[in-house]
This record gives sequence, structure tokens and C-alpha cells, in this order.
Amino acid sequence: QVQVQESGPGLVKPWQTLSLTCTVSGVSIATGLYYWSWIRQSPGKGLEWMGVISYSGSTYYAPHLKSRTSIARDLSKNQITLQLLSVAPEETPVYYCAASRRLILGAATRELYNYWGQGTQVTVSS
Repeated sequence: QVQVQESGPGLVKPWQTLSLTCTVSGVSIATGLYYWSWIRQSPGKGLEWMGVISYSGSTYYAPHLKSRTSIARDLSKNQITLQLLSVAPEETPVYYCAASRRLILGAATRELYNYWGQGTQVTVSS
């Protein structure tokens, strides 16, 4: 059974870099079975797709986040990482890691994805 777990610092200062990790169990991220996306949801707002990395390492990003977002893989740890540069004070959503069997660009509807993590809350505060 595939399990996905996000983790991160919980608190980051404004305009610093946010680094999050998605630890996957039950399947190797290097296989061709899944694509791995980062999605976030701010209070009172809908889910926002941020980007995706394929099993081969190809990445795609939301246009408005592309300049400051980086998604990578650590095959030795079976993890997906997210770096978001210059985090604004209002960027305090819950961040999710999600797996899909096909490449999804731009869409964050829960039903499109096969597995979701529980999410990790990030607070941006000095």
C-alpha cells in the first residue's frame, strides 16, 4: 500500500526559503507508476497545484510559481522535496504531496490523484 507523508519546519520567517519533504513508502518513486505533485491550500481557499515531478525526474511548475519553486527527488531516501523561495507572510497554507498515475498539470482536484498525504501546515512569521 502506498503511503505519503509530508514533513517540514512548521515555521519559517518571511521572505526566507521553505523546504518540505514528502516521504513515500510502499512504492519506489523511481518506478514508472506515479507522478508526484505538490499542492497547497490556504485557509478558506481551494486547492492550488504547485508543480509535479515524474518518475524520470522531469519537472513542471505552475507558471505563477515557476520562478521560485523547485521540486526534486532523493532516490536513496525515496523522497520528494519542495523548495519555495522568498515565502510571503500570507503564504501560510497546508502543503500536500500527492501521487497520480498520469501526468496532471494545473489541476488539484482530489479525485484526480490516487494518494494524498495528510498535509503539513506552514506558518510564515517573524
